[in-house]
Amino acid sequence: MFDPGAPLHFTGIAGIGMSGLAILCHAAGHPVSGSDLRATPLTARLAAMGMRVTQGHAAANVPPGAAALIYTSALDPANPEIAEARRRGLPVIRRGELLARLMEGRRGVAVGGSHGKTTTTSMTAAIALRAGLDPSVYVGTTVEWLGGLNARAGRGEALIAECDESDGSFLLLRPAIAIITNIDREHLEHYGSLEALRAAFAEFATRAAPEALPGACVFPSDCDRERRVPVSVEGAQAGEVVPGPF
Repeated sequence: MFDPGAPLHFTGIAGIGMSGLAILCHAAGHPVSGSDLRATPLTARLAAMGMRVTQGHAAANVPPGAAALIYTSALDPANPEIAEARRRGLPVIRRGELLARLMEGRRGVAVGGSHGKTTTTSMTAAIALRAGLDPSVYVGTTVEWLGGLNARAGRGEALIAECDESDGSFLLLRPAIAIITNIDREHLEHYGSLEALRAAFAEFATRAAPEALPGACVFPSDCDRERRVPVSVEGAQAGEVVPGPF
């Protein structure tokens, strides 16, 4: 992915997605720095782990030895740190692209959908952890059993990750298992129509790598919109999850 020990800078590190990636990269041995407009309890935790976190955005925040800058698409492209990284010729990497890089060579479980993906990711990760698989986890909220964090680095093969369909970056992933919770009329400013959104989820399902399991796509059995997604999927096994009393 990156050279071992390569320093990485996260612009917008306070975000729930960015902070989780920072935790995984720090655990992998990369010196991590980052900045955000606000300080939060989570950025305080990152700093306590040894990451250098700065409040405010400025070109000077990008360390001299940084190997890459990671950013969220919510940022203004004119952000001074992004501009500085480009001036230096550093790789400028979207959050979703970094997640895809982290999943390379792992047995990835990617959870997508309009609603419930955070809960589904947390439940899947908890099951894997109790089963002794020691997974790495990336989830879109802080979780009590993760020590109040939103990510953990495990020693096992699995990376169980919540993914983001809002900007299409989930299509960069090559998971062993793709989980689709549901589809709703969201992010149409990016996709343009519900049909295009559904097509993106169909493509996401095909990203389940057939060489890994072979690949599998899991979807709920009680929602017509989702049931239409896997019909045209080739190279992935489609499995229904039948809802029951909980």
